[in-house]
Amino acid sequence: MEQKPADIPSGAALIEALAHTRLRDCYQCGKCTAGCPMSLGMDIKPNQLLRHLQMGQVEPALLAESIWLCVSCQTCTARCPKSVDCAAILDGLRQVALESGQISGRQQRTIVFQKAFLDNIRRNGRLNELELIAEFKARAFFKDGRVPFLFKDAPLAPRLARRRKLHLIGEKARDRKVVGRIFSRCLNS
Repeated sequence: MEQKPADIPSGAALIEALAHTRLRDCYQCGKCTAGCPMSLGMDIKPNQLLRHLQMGQVEPALLAESIWLCVSCQTCTARCPKSVDCAAILDGLRQVALESGQISGRQQRTIVFQKAFLDNIRRNGRLNELELIAEFKARAFFKDGRVPFLFKDAPLAPRLARRRKLHLIGEKARDRKVVGRIFSRCLNS
């Protein structure tokens, strides 16, 4: 018996629940992919990822490099005529891939950066760029031990400083307790 897209299989149902959207509403118009600024570099386009999930093929969607290329600009979601939250589906795929350990070696540095970024915001209440760079480079260096990677971006510092885009002293938010409560709510929900 052929499976209908309206019958969402259990693995995809988890992604659907995480995204708070209905996969069955997608009728493959392709507007999400047409508007995606990253789609040219994706191995599986956003509408194709949704189709994989509709058909119960969760594994190819989880292993797609595309879910890590998404910049969460929400263009796909805004363009959807059926209000399918495609960006949230990609967020859900990333979450499940991370929790299940299905992350390619190429994406490990992305995860390291995201963790360093969130830790920086949690500590300071806002982004401290220099601290973020130092933390990310240190974590990534110890993960893969490549010395050239540690200093790869150093020649950019003078140009950024001339343009006043490099802030050597980061500011902390006045009320970091609010940020702490936001993190608590997100981690406990």
